[in-house]
Amino acid sequence: MSIESGVSWGLESTPDVFWPELITVREDAIIGYSATILCHEFLQNECRIGEVNIGKRAMIGAGAIILPGVSIGDDAQVGANSVVTHDVPPGSTVAGVPARIISNDPYSF
Repeated sequence: MSIESGVSWGLESTPDVFWPELITVREDAIIGYSATILCHEFLQNECRIGEVNIGKRAMIGAGAIILPGVSIGDDAQVGANSVVTHDVPPGSTVAGVPARIISNDPYSF
Protein backbone atom coordinates (compact mmCIF):
# COMPACT_ATOMS: atom_id res chain seq x y z
CA MET A 1 0.00 0.00 0.00
CA SER A 2 1.00 3.57 -0.49
CA ILE A 3 0.05 5.62 2.56
CA GLU A 4 1.04 9.27 2.77
CA SER A 5 1.69 11.32 5.90
CA GLY A 6 -1.00 12.21 8.40
CA VAL A 7 -3.35 9.32 7.56
CA SER A 8 -5.53 8.04 10.41
CA TRP A 9 -6.32 4.34 10.15
CA GLY A 10 -9.24 3.07 12.26
CA LEU A 11 -9.09 -0.04 14.40
CA GLU A 12 -10.13 -3.24 12.56
CA SER A 13 -10.14 -1.54 9.14
CA THR A 14 -9.07 -3.98 6.45
CA PRO A 15 -7.18 -3.30 3.25
CA ASP A 16 -7.37 -5.84 0.42
CA VAL A 17 -5.31 -8.86 1.51
CA PHE A 18 -4.51 -10.10 -2.02
CA TRP A 19 -3.55 -6.84 -3.76
CA PRO A 20 -2.76 -4.20 -1.11
CA GLU A 21 -0.25 -2.61 -3.52
CA LEU A 22 -3.23 -1.34 -5.54
CA ILE A 23 -4.34 0.94 -2.67
CA THR A 24 -3.20 4.57 -2.38
CA VAL A 25 -4.26 6.70 0.60
CA ARG A 26 -3.31 10.38 0.26
CA GLU A 27 -2.21 12.66 3.07
CA ASP A 28 -4.47 13.45 6.01
CA ALA A 29 -7.19 10.99 4.95
CA ILE A 30 -9.21 9.21 7.64
CA ILE A 31 -10.20 5.55 7.35
CA GLY A 32 -12.95 4.80 9.88
CA TYR A 33 -13.36 1.87 12.25
CA SER A 34 -13.95 -1.45 10.50
CA ALA A 35 -13.90 0.01 6.96
CA THR A 36 -12.94 -2.37 4.14
CA ILE A 37 -11.00 -1.42 1.02
CA LEU A 38 -11.22 -4.06 -1.72
CA CYS A 39 -9.16 -4.24 -4.91
CA HIS A 40 -10.71 -7.50 -6.10
CA GLU A 41 -14.12 -9.12 -6.51
CA PHE A 42 -14.56 -12.79 -7.27
CA LEU A 43 -17.80 -13.30 -9.21
CA GLN A 44 -19.35 -16.41 -10.78
CA ASN A 45 -17.68 -15.99 -14.16
CA GLU A 46 -15.05 -13.35 -13.63
CA CYS A 47 -12.59 -11.73 -11.28
CA ARG A 48 -12.47 -7.94 -11.23
CA ILE A 49 -9.31 -6.22 -10.03
CA GLY A 50 -8.84 -2.45 -9.76
CA GLU A 51 -6.85 0.24 -8.01
CA VAL A 52 -8.41 2.19 -5.15
CA ASN A 53 -7.35 5.79 -4.56
CA ILE A 54 -8.40 7.77 -1.51
CA GLY A 55 -7.81 11.51 -1.81
CA LYS A 56 -6.29 14.08 0.49
CA ARG A 57 -8.39 14.79 3.60
CA ALA A 58 -11.04 12.28 2.49
CA MET A 59 -13.03 10.65 5.27
CA ILE A 60 -14.26 7.06 5.08
CA GLY A 61 -16.95 6.28 7.67
CA ALA A 62 -17.01 3.32 10.03
CA GLY A 63 -17.97 0.06 8.37
CA ALA A 64 -17.89 1.47 4.84
CA ILE A 65 -16.87 -0.81 1.97
CA ILE A 66 -14.92 0.57 -0.97
CA LEU A 67 -15.09 -1.69 -4.05
CA PRO A 68 -12.36 -2.21 -6.69
CA GLY A 69 -11.52 0.53 -9.17
CA VAL A 70 -12.99 3.35 -7.08
CA SER A 71 -11.41 6.75 -6.52
CA ILE A 72 -12.49 8.89 -3.58
CA GLY A 73 -11.76 12.56 -4.33
CA ASP A 74 -9.95 15.06 -2.14
CA ASP A 75 -12.11 16.33 0.77
CA ALA A 76 -14.84 13.76 0.00
CA GLN A 77 -16.78 11.97 2.71
CA VAL A 78 -18.24 8.45 2.76
CA GLY A 79 -21.02 7.79 5.26
CA ALA A 80 -20.81 4.96 7.78
CA ASN A 81 -21.81 1.50 6.48
CA SER A 82 -21.98 2.73 2.87
CA VAL A 83 -20.97 0.57 -0.10
CA VAL A 84 -19.03 2.64 -2.64
CA THR A 85 -19.36 1.21 -6.15
CA HIS A 86 -18.41 4.30 -8.22
CA ASP A 87 -15.97 7.20 -8.02
CA VAL A 88 -16.75 9.93 -5.49
CA PRO A 89 -16.11 13.48 -6.77
CA PRO A 90 -13.86 15.79 -4.72
CA GLY A 91 -15.74 17.57 -1.93
CA SER A 92 -18.82 15.35 -2.19
CA THR A 93 -20.55 13.39 0.53
CA VAL A 94 -21.94 9.97 -0.35
CA ALA A 95 -23.97 7.53 1.73
CA GLY A 96 -26.09 4.44 1.34
CA VAL A 97 -26.08 1.01 -0.26
CA PRO A 98 -25.04 1.61 -2.95
CA ALA A 99 -23.58 4.98 -2.03
CA ARG A 100 -25.14 7.99 -3.73
CA ILE A 101 -24.17 11.67 -3.61
CA ILE A 102 -26.11 13.46 -0.89
CA SER A 103 -24.13 16.72 -0.97
CA ASN A 104 -21.52 18.52 -3.05
CA ASP A 105 -20.61 20.87 -0.20
CA PRO A 106 -17.37 19.76 1.50
CA TYR A 107 -18.46 21.55 4.69
CA SER A 108 -21.92 19.98 4.93
CA PHE A 109 -21.13 17.57 7.75
